[in-house]
Amino acid sequence: MSDGAPEFRVGSVLATTFTGTLTERRGTPVERIPTPQRLADWLSERHLAVDSCSPADLAAAVELREAIHAAATAGALGQPHPRDAVEVINRFAAHGGAVPVLSTDGRRRWLLGEPATVAAALSVVAADAIEMLAGVRPGALALCASPTCRAAFFDTSRGRTRRWCDMNTCGNHEKKARLKARRG
Repeated sequence: MSDGAPEFRVGSVLATTFTGTLTERRGTPVERIPTPQRLADWLSERHLAVDSCSPADLAAAVELREAIHAAATAGALGQPHPRDAVEVINRFAAHGGAVPVLSTDGRRRWLLGEPATVAAALSVVAADAIEMLAGVRPGALALCASPTCRAAFFDTSRGRTRRWCDMNTCGNHEKKARLKARRG
């Protein structure tokens, strides 16, 4: 990005893409939403543009992100979702006020209200997490095979055999490391 902040990771599942705003959790963590403006930028890129974003909004977003990460990690390991994480996710889903609307191109969009608040946008992320964690959509939770990442992701591949949260980052890093080890 032109502001020097690391690029956002791309993903097809909103909730796990959101947890990817903190990467390399077991290495040197990379925070991709370190400021309220970066959170607003991330939301805008996901068609959840907000009118403003405060430090308190950023703190709330981090709370939700970490709850989703904890629940998704537990799900990927076949463990029950932590009660405190579930309570946080449910609270955000219930208090945002966003509503789905149909656009003229036939896609679902989210109406965040006037003004468009971070709370409404985060309620959309929380609702997406609930669908994923409850098994509503086809796919399976998995953990990235990178030992420094271990991010939870939602595997929708045909055989549910995907190994990396993102092939363009973790997958490529691991392949380069193996190649270097063989040559070295």
